[in-house]
Amino acid sequence: MRCSHCRKCCQDTMMELCEADMARLERRGHRRQDFSYIGVDGIPRLRNVGTWCFFYDEEKRRCREYASRPLGCALYPVNVDQDGVPVIDGLCPEAGSIDGKELQLKGKRLRMLLATIDAEARRRATE
Repeated sequence: MRCSHCRKCCQDTMMELCEADMARLERRGHRRQDFSYIGVDGIPRLRNVGTWCFFYDEEKRRCREYASRPLGCALYPVNVDQDGVPVIDGLCPEAGSIDGKELQLKGKRLRMLLATIDAEARRRATE
C-alpha cells in the first residue's frame, strides 16, 4: 500500500500505543506526556493537537515522525473486527490497494500488537 497523504488517518486519531512505540518516540526527542495520554481504559493513545495527531505537520501534510511512527500507524488501514478478523478501514482512499496477502500479514501483526498493548495495560493497572 502506498499512502496518498489524504490526512484522514491523522485526524482525530485514537491510535493505541505500545511501550516500544513510546520509547522509540522518546529516543527521537519527544516527551511522552506531550505526544500521548492514558485513556480511561488504561491504554496509551496518541494525543491530538486540535483535530490533528501530535506528529502531523499541517503545512507539509506529512507525519513528522513517519519513519518512527507507531506500529499501529504503519499497519493502518488494516484493523481487526470484534472477532479478531482483519478488515480494511474504508475511510482510507487507498484501502483498495491492499491485497489479501498484505491484509492477512498486517492483520496478524496487528493482533500481536493489540495483545501486547492489552498486556501492558494490565501490568500498569497492577503496579
